[in-house]
Amino acid sequence: MRPITYLRATDTATAVAAVSTDPTSDFLAGGTTEVDLLRQDVLNPRRLVDINDLPLAGIEGTPEGGLRIGALARMSEVAAAPVVRERFPLIAQALELGASAQLRNMASMGGNLLQRVRCSYFRDAESPCNKRDPGTGCSAIEGFSRGHAVLGTSEHCIATHPSDVAVALVALDARVHTLGPNGERTHAIDDFFLLPGDSPHREHPLEHGELITAIEVPAAPVARHSLYLKVRDRESYEFALVSVAAALSVMDGTIAEVRVALGGVATKPWRARRAEDFLVGATVRRDDFAMAARVELADARPTPMNAFKVELAQRAIIRALDMLSDGTGTGPAPRPGIGSPS
Repeated sequence: MRPITYLRATDTATAVAAVSTDPTSDFLAGGTTEVDLLRQDVLNPRRLVDINDLPLAGIEGTPEGGLRIGALARMSEVAAAPVVRERFPLIAQALELGASAQLRNMASMGGNLLQRVRCSYFRDAESPCNKRDPGTGCSAIEGFSRGHAVLGTSEHCIATHPSDVAVALVALDARVHTLGPNGERTHAIDDFFLLPGDSPHREHPLEHGELITAIEVPAAPVARHSLYLKVRDRESYEFALVSVAAALSVMDGTIAEVRVALGGVATKPWRARRAEDFLVGATVRRDDFAMAARVELADARPTPMNAFKVELAQRAIIRALDMLSDGTGTGPAPRPGIGSPS
């Protein structure tokens, strides 16, 4: 057993200083990922700095129609907040579909964005893994890869990003506010998640000791008509094979604005900008939805084990846009309704 020391921070500056000045320290919030990785011997901090007493748990709407979420707000609290459900139903749905009730009551929003990949090779602490031990190789490329990425991959890593709510936040152009040893910073969320390239161990642009303090979602009237669709092997708590965060605004039968982001298929929450560009100005037709989905997945690089994800992602995009265009995508979190392939 490795000894671990513990510090409970009482203010944000103290927490940042404690971690940033000690490369063996990590922040501890809900602990739903950190504790697992400690047990699996994947993470090896010598000290945990508990940040749960910091005043970073607020959830409030902005006068402009946006949203500000404190990094320590729990997933369940955010999902239940009336301002979230009214203005951004896709966020509430992504959170409700994202974990078991017990985990949602513990997991923080900041921690959710920073959770590590669920690739079994990363988590077994023994197999070669460029994320865990840079330069050792990627076992998944020639190994079991059914759940791995088909977009944004490299020869060094094909692990998918696991967060559900991050997919919704990417669709909404959210911003991540941080405090680090060099002061405050704001990160556009699409830049907050890094593609693996030749350095898959670096998943975010954060410095050591840089703490997420808040997530800001700008006003987006289109988001009031939105949904999060999650396709998985079983309807109970499970990670996505494919997910779609979508919002749609239609005027006189023509798409005026659309937001689409994908989860479960890429090495980061994937903004489907090609699909969006194709759809703006198009008519509300299933054929156009299908063409937009094909355009988005044109550069997919599947393995033999996960090639089914390309078609599944296309079908999920079509289903999500169909649900929004016919009105069935509003209200409480919808059941996926799409079976995964056998």
